[in-house]
Amino acid sequence: MTLGTLADLLERRLKIIADHSLRDRNPDAHLSQLKEVSEAIAAAHASLRGQIDPRLNHYLSQASYSKALDHIRAGKQNEEGAK
Repeated sequence: MTLGTLADLLERRLKIIADHSLRDRNPDAHLSQLKEVSEAIAAAHASLRGQIDPRLNHYLSQASYSKALDHIRAGKQNEEGAK
């Protein structure tokens, strides 16, 4: 598991939440997709827990997924700027 994979899962979760058409058309499918990606995020967090910084761990532990995604993106920008 990598931070990139975690970021992809967090982005996928946001896309599912934003899919109002699916939510209105088939709420059960919408909820199922949301549950699936949330479980994958929890598994990724468990896998990465010892490798991530305390702030990101906090965001993930509190289910502050937008903040977690912003934190990962900011870290990638900092890495690219240092090159």
